[in-house]
Parts: sequence; structure tokens; C-alpha cells
Amino acid sequence: MPALRSFAERVACVLVVTQPDRPAGRGHKLQATPVKRAALDLGIATVEPERLRDAAREIAATGADLFAVASYGKIVPQGVLDLARLGALNVHPSVLPLYRGATPLQSQLRDGVADGGVTIIAMDAGMDTGDVVVAARAPIGLRDTYGELHDRLALLGAELLARACDDVVAGRARRLPQTLFGSDADAARTLTRPLAKADLDVDWHAPARRVVDLVRSLAPAPGARARFVGDDARVKILEARVLEPRDVPTGENVERLAASPPGTFANGFVATGSGFVVLERLVPPGRGAMTGAEYARSRDRAAVPS
Repeated sequence: MPALRSFAERVACVLVVTQPDRPAGRGHKLQATPVKRAALDLGIATVEPERLRDAAREIAATGADLFAVASYGKIVPQGVLDLARLGALNVHPSVLPLYRGATPLQSQLRDGVADGGVTIIAMDAGMDTGDVVVAARAPIGLRDTYGELHDRLALLGAELLARACDDVVAGRARRLPQTLFGSDADAARTLTRPLAKADLDVDWHAPARRVVDLVRSLAPAPGARARFVGDDARVKILEARVLEPRDVPTGENVERLAASPPGTFANGFVATGSGFVVLERLVPPGRGAMTGAEYARSRDRAAVPS
């Protein structure tokens, strides 16, 4: 956990608050969160309340002057924020006020954003509405997946958190309202929410670029879900790209595919509302990951009478 390690290097971190242990794996055994495991490696005590207010007494007992919040996933009550004399810093992976809320990375990838970043804010009672302490931009590549972007921005967030901690402790931190960086309309337009089951479904009527952006926003997990025309199987798509005209294999009849309804699948390609998508990695039900071309061949073999 880069943010935790960065925070612990800058200040005397006396307590880590994280989510409770949850059942995981085939045996459904209780497993600690990655944050808890990192805290234990650093020799830092942890508490894992179901509700943050339930741990308020333990948090207050530490006498901590400064809090840092990263990927906690729940609203921090004002009463808890008020316990820290120097306030609370939050690491948010977007250029605020754009993409506030629960799924900023997935939403930026889904929307095809090319210019992302990380913002450290001084937390208030709102959802990602606090004043900006420090921020930095970072490009988002056309092939970046959620997993890749998460890991890269986690490192950037850790660097910025270290800088913000130094500035707050030294009394030189600047706090700038988010309205200096974007309007309320921008914030409302890009507000994000937790993923719902329906958010995983591919709409083949969308343009090819939009389909690919959805796939990478959900990779490696939970993965985009899709059905093809005439196929009842629901596959998980982990990697895809837009088929460029120069990449069409010799002999490939894309004209015939183009005349088919969106969602028609052949030879590893899928017709969309505008253009084609190449499926580079997918997971059929009950099987391991394979390319779209491999899946097409397996379907063709299954369709041949024995």
C-alpha cells in the first residue's frame, strides 16, 4: 500500500483503520485486507470497524494530529474528522472537481479520458469536496486498464501525500477551493457511483472505441460481460482493441461482418454500432482465458456434427 507506507515514513503513524476481514477464496476463510497486512508488516496497530463511528473512541485515544485517507470506500463522519488537530488528507485519483465519488478510475477509462491525475484534498463532510492541497496530472493511455492505472496512480498519490504531509506539519500548506479548477457543473456531470451489475454489460450498439474503453475500465476485475448474436453463452472480456482498417487480415470478409447486426462475432472480431472490436482475451463460462480467435475456433468445432 504505497499511500500507507509514504504516510508512515513522514509521520509517526500510530493506528490504521481499515475494512473488517472478509471471507475469500474457495474455502471462504476470513482474510485481512491488503491495508491491514501492510500495517502489520510496518508494526502499526489496526482496527477494523463495520462503521467508522464505532471506532471513534479508539481513534480519539491515539491523540493523532493528522489523518490520511486512501481508498477507504466509506464516508468519514465530520465527528471523526474533527478529532485530528491538523485535519485529514484524502488521496483521490482524479483531477478534482472532476470525477468525485466511488469509481473515479473506472469512470475516466470508460469515458476515454486522456488527461488524469491525483489530487490531495483537506477533507470536509462532503464527498470529495474539500480544498485542494496539492495535485498533479498524469496521462492515461489508450491501452491502459483499470489495474495498470490504479497501480501507477497509487505511486503518484503516495508521492503527493508525502509532500502534503510535509507541508501540513510545517504549517505551509495551501488550501485552494476546487472551484478554482472546475465548475459545479463539471463536478455534477462527472460524479461517479459504485459499480452495479448492469455496468458490466457490453452494449454492442455503441461505437467500437466506447466498447473497448468499457472493457479496459473493468480489467482485470470484475471484467466486462457480453453475449454475441445467436450465442447464449455469456463471456467475460478482459482485453480488446479497436480494429483499424490497416490491421484487417488478408482474406477477412469484414464487409459481410459489417452487414451483420451489432454483436455478431466471427473469427475473433465483433461488429459494433460503428466499427469492429478485436477480442484479445476473454473467458468463456467454465473455461480458462483465451483469445477471441481461439474461442471462435472452439465454437466452430462444437458446431460440427460428430
